[in-house]
Amino acid sequence: MNRRKNVVAAGLAATVSALALTVAGSAVPAQAAPTAAAAGVDCDGWVHNNNPDHGIAGCKNNTDRTVTFRAEIVCGWAPDVSGQWVTLAPGQYNESSGVCAIYSSGVGSVGWTIQ
Repeated sequence: MNRRKNVVAAGLAATVSALALTVAGSAVPAQAAPTAAAAGVDCDGWVHNNNPDHGIAGCKNNTDRTVTFRAEIVCGWAPDVSGQWVTLAPGQYNESSGVCAIYSSGVGSVGWTIQ
């Protein structure tokens, strides 16, 4: 009887693990496809040379319409931050930036959101 309980417990554990992986896999949001506004906008992200807590995104608008963007900074050991919204006319370049908290381990990556 004891062996049968172990087999049932092992089978139950495997089922629960598989179910957890299935639920976790479906809970991960799909990455959105680039918006029409993002097409024709060239952006780059980097960390400030003198301050490892300062992330910067620079974008150039190569479209024929106005676009708005902001920097999205991933901070280690601290909440992520977003930069200020910047509006670009056609042909214009500008930057958006943000600074991680003082207790952060620094900027992990810099991305951007375009509207």
